[in-house]
Amino acid sequence: MKYFIGNWKMFGVPKSINILNKINYFYSKDKNRKKYRVIVTPPYTLIETYSKYFKKKNIFIGSQNCYQKDLFSSDTAAVSPYMLKRVGAKYTLVGHSDNRKEGDTNEMLKDKVKYALKNNLKVVFCIGENEKEKKNNKTSFILKNQITKVLEKNFNSNNIIVAYEPIWSIGTGKIPTKLDLEKTVLKIKKVLKEIFKKKSPTVLYGGSVDGKNVKIFKEINAIDGFLIGGASKSSKKFIDIIKNYYR
Repeated sequence: MKYFIGNWKMFGVPKSINILNKINYFYSKDKNRKKYRVIVTPPYTLIETYSKYFKKKNIFIGSQNCYQKDLFSSDTAAVSPYMLKRVGAKYTLVGHSDNRKEGDTNEMLKDKVKYALKNNLKVVFCIGENEKEKKNNKTSFILKNQITKVLEKNFNSNNIIVAYEPIWSIGTGKIPTKLDLEKTVLKIKKVLKEIFKKKSPTVLYGGSVDGKNVKIFKEINAIDGFLIGGASKSSKKFIDIIKNYYR
């Protein structure tokens, strides 16, 4: 099973559901639809509306983040995994570089993963190195550290997806070379195998994915799907990525 996950970030109002309707219609007619899953993470404000609408359709709705505590708390503006599950979210991103930049620590991320899994949310755990770390050949060290400091062997690996998003690539149009990306994804899978032994999580790629460069990525068998940013806000661009992947 491949994954095409759209991260809308701070984008969308109720009528933006028309974007998803077009994607849903394409999926319903696509001969390859049994080979992949479509997931979209809109802002908190749209999760319940979209979840109800697509409950019996082909698009799964997730959250872009969750808080590191369960149930309820006195933390202003926080949204817990418990709350997300009860408005229909099926997935949640954890550890996106935007949130790490805002102060998410490994300890916080571990709690987010733990409570998300406790509430039967599937976790898309984001990792990635910045440009300086890449230039200093620290990519493998950084990614291994990000994984091992957060993911534990007792976590349900069936409900964890790892998304490799090199920070230097997000929104820049720059992408890793085919060889570098393949090596990096295989190293990530090796680290995950060491933690989870028998069943290790799926690994996605994210970072300036579009309808053109996806043709390069599809040649890398180790990649199990994509976390898509800007292109996911356009039904045409998102659909083109899927079309070109299977073309």
